[in-house]
Amino acid sequence: MNGIHDMGGMHGFGPIVREENAPVFHHDWEERVFAIRIATPVSISGGSRNNIEQMDQAVYLTTGYYERWLETLEKLAIARGLVTLDELDTRTAAYTFSAHHAHED
Repeated sequence: MNGIHDMGGMHGFGPIVREENAPVFHHDWEERVFAIRIATPVSISGGSRNNIEQMDQAVYLTTGYYERWLETLEKLAIARGLVTLDELDTRTAAYTFSAHHAHED
């Protein structure tokens, strides 16, 4: 059964345009997500790929590669009891607020 994540190789989407001299990471946070993922010895139930494939289709289509990795890391942290959803939401909101105000200066 094909899902939204199975678009690779499908016809009708046109050629893949590769960015010349593309950096591995476009944003600093992507590098941090990669490092956390590689350094995390605990696997998520069903595996990262399976969890990415279970994402809501709209979320999958509107998020990037490392955002999908981050989503699985968040699920892992919650599932393992390392953080609650409320704690994660609070921390995310605080970071978003401080990052937003840093750009205003």
